[in-house]
Amino acid sequence: MSTYDYLIVGAGSAGCVLAARLSEDPDVRVALIEAGGPDTAQEIHIPAVFPQLFKSDLDWDLDTDPEPGIGGRRTYLPRGKMFGGSSSMNAMIYIRGNRADYDGWAAAGAMGWSYADVLPYFRRSEDNQRGEDAFHGVGGPLTVSDGRSGHPLASAFVQAAEQAGHKANDDFNGETQFGVGRYQLTQRGGMRCSTAVAYLHPSLDRPNLTVLSSSRAHRVVIEGGRATGVEVERHGAVEVVHAEREVILSAGAYESPKLLMLSGIGPAAALSAFGIEVVRDLPVGQGLQDHYMTLLNFRTDTESLISAASATSAALLQSEGRGPLTSNIGEAGGFFRSREGLGAPDLQFHAAAVLFHQEGLGPAAEHGFAFGPCVLSPTSRGTVTLRSPRPDAAPRIVHNYLTTAEDRDCIVAGTRIALEIAAQGAVADLVTGPYDVPASDSDADLLAWAKRSGQTLYHPTSTCAIGSVVDPELRVYDVPGLRVVDASVFPTVTRGNTNAPTIMAAEKAADLIRSSNVLQGAAR
Repeated sequence: MSTYDYLIVGAGSAGCVLAARLSEDPDVRVALIEAGGPDTAQEIHIPAVFPQLFKSDLDWDLDTDPEPGIGGRRTYLPRGKMFGGSSSMNAMIYIRGNRADYDGWAAAGAMGWSYADVLPYFRRSEDNQRGEDAFHGVGGPLTVSDGRSGHPLASAFVQAAEQAGHKANDDFNGETQFGVGRYQLTQRGGMRCSTAVAYLHPSLDRPNLTVLSSSRAHRVVIEGGRATGVEVERHGAVEVVHAEREVILSAGAYESPKLLMLSGIGPAAALSAFGIEVVRDLPVGQGLQDHYMTLLNFRTDTESLISAASATSAALLQSEGRGPLTSNIGEAGGFFRSREGLGAPDLQFHAAAVLFHQEGLGPAAEHGFAFGPCVLSPTSRGTVTLRSPRPDAAPRIVHNYLTTAEDRDCIVAGTRIALEIAAQGAVADLVTGPYDVPASDSDADLLAWAKRSGQTLYHPTSTCAIGSVVDPELRVYDVPGLRVVDASVFPTVTRGNTNAPTIMAAEKAADLIRSSNVLQGAAR
């Protein structure tokens, strides 16, 4: 019978941070439970080839149920199944979100999560190659650097956006988020710097940290109303791993709510329908949010990233840590308003120096490039529910993309902005023809195209949100000894890529956990 002080479920963006921070105390025993294995595949670490991980054994390979707002399409949801989780297969873009996100959380009751509260944790995690200032930190585990690809097709997007009247911004995590430019990346020496690289691997030699890889968590064990362990399947056998202090779910916005529901924590009627004994009736899995993205794809004669995997590029990566193989695909982008009067952006753009279509699964057999908007502050909400009481069954996921008028108006406005950028000389001079674009610039054609061609931006959040499922210290209401620490606790999706905010949340959670001298059940 294995017993630890802390059990962390999920060695992803949050779990690796928690494992490293909690095991800094040599007097506590920490176990990290991960369904996948070590992050040894070269496709993880060479930035430009991460799409090769899609639909592989290193991908949970989830999909949605038919989405009512986009014509009943099912959408593909890649999620990392290895050390580092989705930080080992994402586009490495380092975006924190907007000050308004966190101040909005705090105003709605998430005490301790205002921008002023969370900025120190962003800075603590960070080792920014540009150096330290009021917004950025140095010396932290996570290397944040400027991209080393500098692809001319990404530069063309930035130049065209400026020609269309959008201001340049060299730091989307600084004073203002508005504007266009190149993204900073979680890269070190031109290679991916996942949370496994940054946090977990430097901690693996600690005698008080145990990593249980290839171990699927089935459910949280709850005895007398308290979380006391996790039922785990390892090497074909099921066992219970015990926690003397806390169980911490860091399995992500799809899997953490699934584990809670399999453990009897969730909507009572839904659990009862599967014959699951209800431990706590909580709105687990409700409130799902994500960023819905559309990308205009154009043909070009300019060399794109389809030729990145050349011997010359490989030698450049190995010898100097630069070149096309260091590209994160979405090298550039920006933050815009869909309409006047907004104090914070509601559109984010990504620009890829390669064709990126059919949810990233379509072939890139010719030179091309892509750019387009996502709905940055969606008003639509979805659900994660059980499909089956079997632990190995994928959850049912419905995001309800574009089911509100606000979100439809936003994507139409964003796509029109994309067409305006495409019409500027810096882009238009490189385009040899359309590959996948709207039929016209009418509202009807823009919306029809967005529904047909759009996809996730890989940013699910809010299924175990602060205020509904967990308290501001991330403790599950009325279940002592149990916390959730990942993007599922965000009250709303942040304005931007969600990896950096997830790392921040885990840094903050580590302090919250360490400061809990006596574990008490969360009270409403």
